[in-house]
Amino acid sequence: MSSAPAPAPGTLYVCGTPIGNLEDSSRRLLSTLAQVNWIAAEDTRQTRKLLAHFDIHTPLVAYHEHNRARQEPVLIARLLAGESGALVTDAGMPAISDPGQSLVNAAHRAGVPVRVVPGPSAVTAALAISGLASERWCFEGFLPRQSKLRQERLEQLRREARTIVLFEAPHRVQETLAELAAVLGDRQVAVVRELTKQFEECRRASLSQLAREWQQEPARGEFVLVIAPPVQGQPFSPAQDTGETIAAEDEPVYRATVAALQAQGWSRSQAIRRVAQRFGLSRDELYARLYGQRKPSSADEPGGMRDWEDTNPGEKEGNTSPATGARANVP
Repeated sequence: MSSAPAPAPGTLYVCGTPIGNLEDSSRRLLSTLAQVNWIAAEDTRQTRKLLAHFDIHTPLVAYHEHNRARQEPVLIARLLAGESGALVTDAGMPAISDPGQSLVNAAHRAGVPVRVVPGPSAVTAALAISGLASERWCFEGFLPRQSKLRQERLEQLRREARTIVLFEAPHRVQETLAELAAVLGDRQVAVVRELTKQFEECRRASLSQLAREWQQEPARGEFVLVIAPPVQGQPFSPAQDTGETIAAEDEPVYRATVAALQAQGWSRSQAIRRVAQRFGLSRDELYARLYGQRKPSSADEPGGMRDWEDTNPGEKEGNTSPATGARANVP
């Protein structure tokens, strides 16, 4: 097998690195990393492990969100002077939901040639292993942490007709699954973690079921959530009210979901109503279990003030759905 050609002078190479299993490194990747003048890495400690494994000694340069304003012009100047450089991230393809995008953009603006050395991607790997619809899909990265921005993003995703791929940290995965079930409806989801590693796992069920499972056990590893599109013709359909008793082990999930919605600006009544509908529960029982009292009966009278207040923020009766053009299905 012929060896890969030497990197071209004055060129930036965007290099995909393994997402867990170092044996997924391509010959071209290793040849490029060994021959460029420098490697810009988001976390030099992580990249050093890869280089050490393959006995590569190319100098590393730290390039991340906190120093890119300072490092970017320096790296562009070195490229313009004729040096070749590689851009990598901790794992997977750089410049995708990653600070490296700014360096690639700067290189294009400066007239620096940019080449790609493709490699593993957690996004496409999770989508492939999920078995969910992949003809049309969107990647959302991490959901915003700030409550207002998060609420706005979730409302946008509620109307999304494609399969959705998200990243999530292990300590937030249970809360996010419950929150997604409350806002998007109880869709099918594949929760994929530790891709290509020893404990790789793909669990597929409804959002609410996996929220309950992850509430009962510690979440470890890197998570990708692949969320199925809504059932055609029922984009916002809530779960059916089964009237069944709330199991004690499920109560923390419902409590966390209500709290997450309230943190986004929903009233207590709005949050209770949405969670009850999405999980097929009795509003009265849910209210009583979480707050130790029955909800006032007047709140449930058809056409009453509470019915109006419980409408999803930004969605009042008579509005039309941007996704379908039909009248919104007000919960």
